[in-house]
Amino acid sequence: MNLKSLCIATLLSLGFVGAAASDKTPTDAVRASNIDVARTENNLFVKMDLDLSGYSTLNSNREVTVTPMLVNKEDTLRLPALTIAGRSRYYLHIREGEEDWPSPALYKASKNLTVPYQASAPFSTWMGKAELVLSAKSCGCCGEPIAATDIPAKTLDLTPKEKVTFRPLFAFVTPKAELVKHREIKGSAYIDFPVNRTELYPDYRRNPAELAKINATIDSVRLDKDVQFKAMTIKGYASPEGSYTNNVRLAKGRTATLKDYVLGQYSFPSSIIATSYEPEDWEGLRRYVEKSDMANREGILAIINSDMEPDPRNEEIRRRYPRQYEFLLREVYPGLRHSDYTVEYTVRNYTDINEIKRLIFTDPRKLSLNEMFAATSAMDPASPEYEEAFRVAVRMYPESTDANLNAANIEMRDGNLESAARHLEKAGDSPEATYARGVLEGIKGNFSSARALFERAASRGVKEAGAAIDNLTAIEENDR
Repeated sequence: MNLKSLCIATLLSLGFVGAAASDKTPTDAVRASNIDVARTENNLFVKMDLDLSGYSTLNSNREVTVTPMLVNKEDTLRLPALTIAGRSRYYLHIREGEEDWPSPALYKASKNLTVPYQASAPFSTWMGKAELVLSAKSCGCCGEPIAATDIPAKTLDLTPKEKVTFRPLFAFVTPKAELVKHREIKGSAYIDFPVNRTELYPDYRRNPAELAKINATIDSVRLDKDVQFKAMTIKGYASPEGSYTNNVRLAKGRTATLKDYVLGQYSFPSSIIATSYEPEDWEGLRRYVEKSDMANREGILAIINSDMEPDPRNEEIRRRYPRQYEFLLREVYPGLRHSDYTVEYTVRNYTDINEIKRLIFTDPRKLSLNEMFAATSAMDPASPEYEEAFRVAVRMYPESTDANLNAANIEMRDGNLESAARHLEKAGDSPEATYARGVLEGIKGNFSSARALFERAASRGVKEAGAAIDNLTAIEENDR
């Protein structure tokens, strides 16, 4: 007996012949939710929940076959189907047995029927832009087609995504312009005077070389057409041996003598050179002992740092540590007899970019941070000179928050994260500095910390922070 005859016979035995031939249940009653379509290099995976409760009123002699498909303009992939059958059709298929059943899944029409559906297939390139469609076809007794509907479920985009990485934007700051560029050059001269005397002899011992240092410093300013000499200060020091009263006389007198020497070399008015003196350079002695590894170092430092008067203090070192005192007297005390000098001057302002670019690498002391920054606008950001300009700026202005911030950006751009972190420690708390710290965290992969810093910077007006936040959001979405 063929399937059709068996179908009729079965229906007769069940008393369904003459039942209503029509069915008001629409074919598009299936609904898909929680759709998840993914791929690997070679395979496609489909997962979703199919709500089939819309077929609960399906006629007892009817069935609906739902076939999920991937469809594009030229290709179609039919995934495993499932069938929802009315009561009579369901039991008919059960009686027929699995070997004659063409669909991998059979469900009896009922209320609250939701089926978790999963399927896989080899992946082909065309599937990347396909549409997931639910093709529903209803059949009557013995499989006669009645109606069919294609239900769009989801448009797919399975093309390989370019991995989203952190791409920092750097926020450089423009330093404020200097209205007047005040500069100074500092130096120390070790002038030899006869014992216990204040007269200066230019040719005595090492005096020619030491006096030449002072003259060279003054001439470097005086002979520069871009510079205007403003003032000079001289401070003389004596060493702690001998009486404090006599050291006051020596330090004061030798400083005045050096001032007279300078005035004799140049046609400066006397008022342009200010002098002061330190009778005994205990601070210089402290620095030396602190850095030394000499025996009894801590004991000697305790005496130096005590509140004893200068003469008893020096005598206490000599009495308690005679060997170390002899060393200090011979090797260290002569260096404590020195004259520190400062030459103050102003530098003209520069507006020619090419001139500024030349000075950055030849005489950067003449330039302000603002002038150096202006010159970088005329440089190729990918060039070595562009990077070096910011590094020169921070060397010339090591305490400037602006110079440190801009240098940190350069170091981060080059991947020198430790150097960047050191500069950021001195970059202050400006919105741009907050943003730059976020960039450093982002480069390190600490995205939660970076986002918090970017949000703070954005609230304070850093325009680059918005793009940085969007970048982090894209990374998070890409990683899902």
